[in-house]
Amino acid sequence: MRVLYLTLVTVLIDQATKLAVKGFKIPFLNYEYFGMYHGQSIPVIGDFFMLTFVENPGMAFGIDLNSTAKPWISIFSVVASIGLFFYLYSVRKQSRSMRIALALILGGAIGNLIDRCFYGVFYGYAPVLYGKVVDFFNFDFIDVTLFGQTYDRFPIFNIADAAVSVGVFMLLVFYKQHQEELELRDEAIKILQEAHSASDSGTEEAPENSYFDGEIREDLKEINPGISYGNPDREGRGEIVIPTTSDTIEVVKPQNGESDYRKDIQI
Repeated sequence: MRVLYLTLVTVLIDQATKLAVKGFKIPFLNYEYFGMYHGQSIPVIGDFFMLTFVENPGMAFGIDLNSTAKPWISIFSVVASIGLFFYLYSVRKQSRSMRIALALILGGAIGNLIDRCFYGVFYGYAPVLYGKVVDFFNFDFIDVTLFGQTYDRFPIFNIADAAVSVGVFMLLVFYKQHQEELELRDEAIKILQEAHSASDSGTEEAPENSYFDGEIREDLKEINPGISYGNPDREGRGEIVIPTTSDTIEVVKPQNGESDYRKDIQI
């Protein structure tokens, strides 16, 4: 799954920026890099955008939690990241937009997970699972009053938070496309099952050149040209591929890799 490279890049950039802000040392090389001190702000675009070093023991965007809930959030993050990885594998043949979105969310989850699980040990201030998340992007925001409290700046966040937010936004934007893909997959599977069932129950032997002649609904002809849906012909000679614009279903013969385009198989 090449999309996991995006996850890896997200994690590397996230951790590199956090180390640049917080600083680090490598004892066996006798090297120490001094980052920003806690609470320091460096203007980038005046007061609108600043780099402000803060740490929070809770969730994304500086949402704080009590010490009792902290390890459970870390454990949940581990389980969620593992589950997201396997889910990403299960949808590896679906649209690129969905895979990119999930890869960004996974990268962001892993990035903050490293902070929560290991930063306390790495920097010597807390045990495993009790680390604090490093945040530093600080943007001005319109004044908003919620529950009697006024907010004039956006919650301080990091690269991991941004990756998760972009991934979720992409899922929302492309939700309709993802649903159409699932409908197409289900419809194609149903058609093939009906074709095989008819072939198995029939008393008449299929002619040598017979191919599946079922019809696919007109509104299902536009998504994912590369998805294979099994063996459409009665003799199991090939697999069906749903093209994007073609008026026929392509039957790929596994014996020699050649393709047949049968005009009697209408989409």
